[in-house]
Amino acid sequence: MTSETDQRTYDTLRLLATHEPVGSVRLTDLLRERGYSITERSVRFTLADLDEDGLTEKVGGKGRRLTAAGRDELERGGVRGRIEQVRERLAELIGRVTYDPTADDGDVVVGRVTVPEAERSTVEELLRSIDRSPLGPAPVSIDPVDGDDGTVLELAATSSVTIDGVLLANGIESDLETTGIVEYRPDAESAGDEDTDGVVRGGSIRRFTDVIGGERATLDMVSLLIEARRTTVGRVLEGQTGLVVADNREIPLSRYETARDLAVETRDELGGVVDLRRPRESGPFPWGQPGWSFASLTCIGTAELVISAVVEADLALEWETLAGVQRRSELSPVSSP
Repeated sequence: MTSETDQRTYDTLRLLATHEPVGSVRLTDLLRERGYSITERSVRFTLADLDEDGLTEKVGGKGRRLTAAGRDELERGGVRGRIEQVRERLAELIGRVTYDPTADDGDVVVGRVTVPEAERSTVEELLRSIDRSPLGPAPVSIDPVDGDDGTVLELAATSSVTIDGVLLANGIESDLETTGIVEYRPDAESAGDEDTDGVVRGGSIRRFTDVIGGERATLDMVSLLIEARRTTVGRVLEGQTGLVVADNREIPLSRYETARDLAVETRDELGGVVDLRRPRESGPFPWGQPGWSFASLTCIGTAELVISAVVEADLALEWETLAGVQRRSELSPVSSP
């Protein structure tokens, strides 16, 4: 089976994996329940093709089941499907960004994490620590929502991909393809203005330590990296060098000045880090220097920082890095007690 196998065939493999062994009559009913207009004859032809490809096999009198090769193909197809879903989700969210950094108003992409209501004071202090650091400001919303075991608190903060929406709204296409872990140093002097090494706001990104690029970067690798405990935001909040999630995109060099102004204004209002470099400059490039017609923009988002910090503190119940869009006016730093 090739990588061009259609979605119906993958759905057939999924149904076989769930219900095996299963015959053509039952399989036809299951496919129809999922919206396919299909005959039993077509299903039998599909199963014959899968048998020939070595992906399924007959179980005497009971129908068919997947072979080991069939399970491998299903897994590969599942990854491709998840990649496509996240890519579409990302494009949809970026297209909904209306945030104007000059007015500090509009819709932003947010990540969300839920925490126990009993831990509110601990979480608020954590948020204040981010806000006070060079990574700040840290505008968030904190709302009580119904959880499985009662009321929990849902935190929302601005995702790093908001900048892609801001750029797009101003006619600048960004090519977001790299996610990874960066070594970050929160020293104040590296959070200065534009200099010969580019535009830096929010602290110093020293280098990428882990890089996931190409198609796999569009899978929600941010959540996987956080879940794997690859971050050390807690160290950063203690004033030390730490590891945080960042992403990198290329933008047309011809729009460098406009992109610079938008990136700086957005970071100054929404927090995190932006590091914008021309191709001739040294910088935290994930794959080496960009092409001569592109500038490199690395970003650390407040949502990714908040989620990472809460997970590291073992306070996270659930989280989603691409949760939706939210009005900027609903987000604000946590006030001091």
